[in-house]
Amino acid sequence: MNRYGNYYGNYISELIEELGKLPGIGARSAQRLAFHVLGMPAENAAALARAIVSAKSNVRYCSVCCNLTDGDICSVCDNYRRDRATIMVVEDPRDMAAYERTGEYNGLYHVLHGAISPMNGVSPDDLRIRELLLRLEPGRSGVAGEPPAPVNEVIIATNPNVEGEATAMYLSRLLKPLGVRVTRIAHGVPVGGDLEYVDQVTLSRALSGRREI
Repeated sequence: MNRYGNYYGNYISELIEELGKLPGIGARSAQRLAFHVLGMPAENAAALARAIVSAKSNVRYCSVCCNLTDGDICSVCDNYRRDRATIMVVEDPRDMAAYERTGEYNGLYHVLHGAISPMNGVSPDDLRIRELLLRLEPGRSGVAGEPPAPVNEVIIATNPNVEGEATAMYLSRLLKPLGVRVTRIAHGVPVGGDLEYVDQVTLSRALSGRREI
C-alpha cells in the first residue's frame, strides 16, 4: 500500500509517492506538488516530464573536471580564456555554480561529488580524486587539442564542516608531494555551512583570503 494512503486513486497516489522520494519533501509537500502538477496545463506537464527524462538520459560527467554537462566537456573547461594554471576543488556542482556567480574566479574547477565521511560510508575511493590526480600529471592539459598547461595552484574549496575539513587535509597530503601549491579558502564562510547557500561577497572574500595548507 502507498505509504501516503490511497485516497485519490492509483495514479495520483503513485505521483505523490514518487514526489515524496525527493529530498526535503514530506507527505504534505508531496501531495501539494502532485496537485500542482495536476492543475498545470497539459503542455506544461508534458514539458516537465520531458525535461526530467532528457536530463536523466543526457547529463553526464565532464571528461575533464567531472562537472555535470550534456556534452563531453563542460562550458568552463571548454573556455580557452580561463586560467588553466589554477584548479578549484569543490564538493558539488552547485558549489561551482556559487563561485561562478561571484565573477571573481577565472580558473578551472574539479568536482569531487561528495566529501570523505566514514560515518556515512564515503571513502576517498568514492570521490573523483583519481581524476584530479590525473590532471596534475606532467604533460596533461586535460583538454584535447590544447598544449600542456602545468597546474601551479589547487584551491581546496570544500565545505567548512567536519567532512569538508577532513577532505581538505586528505587532499593536501596527496597533492603537496606533487610540487603544486595547495591553498584553502578562508573561513569567512560560516563553519558548518554549505557553499551553495553562502552570499557572493562572503565567497569572494573567502577566495581572496585563501591560505596554504
